[in-house]
Amino acid sequence: MRKPRKTQKGATYHVVARANRKEFIFRRDFIKDLFLETIHDAHDRYSFRVMNICIMSNHVHLMIKPDNGENISRVMQWILGVFAMRFNRELGLQGHVWYDRFKSKVIESFRQFLATFLYISENPLRAGLVESVDEYKYVGNRIIRDGPTDVMNDVPGVLRLLVPCFGPLSLSPPKAE
Repeated sequence: MRKPRKTQKGATYHVVARANRKEFIFRRDFIKDLFLETIHDAHDRYSFRVMNICIMSNHVHLMIKPDNGENISRVMQWILGVFAMRFNRELGLQGHVWYDRFKSKVIESFRQFLATFLYISENPLRAGLVESVDEYKYVGNRIIRDGPTDVMNDVPGVLRLLVPCFGPLSLSPPKAE
């Protein structure tokens, strides 16, 4: 019997979903774009915020916060299930796309939030795919900077202060027109 998933009302989660048989299902950009599109479409059904994301070749990392009344399991089940159907349809395949149920961990402190945020952001760098995180198109800071803007919510201001890749936080008041 599997252990029940730890959930907490109002929590932010680090979610990891791995491809079945460790296959490189995300090796092509149009499949990564399909995953981002699926997250965008999930916003029409569920209320949640994606604070960071990294799409690797055979797995994805999400830093996600369901809004009040939403359930992490329902949100992720929809995202992963709909993506699996779209993936199979796009490539003319059948069968399982995901290895197992997604893994999730409740982020319980600001220190853990920051460590998780950086861990997700630096994943392509640690994997040796790029020499700079800015080179990787499918990671949170690049998505925030270049789009699609409808997948991730604005980066909290404190992260702009602590993580330079998001650009400076404007501390001056807006100019009157």
